[in-house]
Amino acid sequence: MTHRWVALPLCVFLILVSACSDKSNIEPDADEPAYFKIDPNTAGMIAGNVIFKGKRPAPKIVDMDQDPQCAELHQQSVYDDPVSVGSEGSLANAFVWIKQGLDDKKFEPPTDPMVIDQKGCWFGPRVLGLQVGQTFKVLNSDPVTHNIHPLAEINREWNQSQSPGAEPLIRKFSRPEVMIRVKCNIHNWMHAWIGVVDHPYFAVTGPDGAFQLNNVPPGKYTIEVWHEVLGRKEEQITLVRAGRSETIIEFKGE
Repeated sequence: MTHRWVALPLCVFLILVSACSDKSNIEPDADEPAYFKIDPNTAGMIAGNVIFKGKRPAPKIVDMDQDPQCAELHQQSVYDDPVSVGSEGSLANAFVWIKQGLDDKKFEPPTDPMVIDQKGCWFGPRVLGLQVGQTFKVLNSDPVTHNIHPLAEINREWNQSQSPGAEPLIRKFSRPEVMIRVKCNIHNWMHAWIGVVDHPYFAVTGPDGAFQLNNVPPGKYTIEVWHEVLGRKEEQITLVRAGRSETIIEFKGE
């Protein structure tokens, strides 16, 4: 058999070689998300305080007698205090997050896990937040078996027992959900709350009622504050370039 070679014009040959060698023409992998990059020169801060005014509900004593091992872990009475108010009216355990204003920006999940511990037959912290895709790590520091049961409605609900000395449970949440109630099916007084958001702009107030959302791009935002007893409040915030916006969000009792 006779092979015939077809001579290509020099210009066509050079175009083909150039197309094969030019890496810049290669499309990026469609599966790789395009994460938003924060500009430190224009980003600012949203800060504030969450306060409570009115009659504070009285804390309730927790009866752990159904599990003597739990009762033995405490030298004195344990109280459940969901409306934890400081001397100046500061409100702890309020979940603060940017509800609207980030449009379609996608943020890379942090590599550090968010940890909840079962210690003293109690969940700690009581309220926590984490980002979609961030690792959620569950510990059991007690000498008794516990059970963690997040009652998710948007994410997948799961229910897992954890014996003393067991390895940490590792989970992730794939969708935003504010908030997810957590209970222990073994000890009915144990409860916690998880806020899952798709960005890093959230905080939980401590005893001083303060919060800070750092490295926020300039823009107009809706801030929501959630509390397990007092409900939800919204605030409209405008953040200028490299600015700082401060607010006070107030809940009222009876």
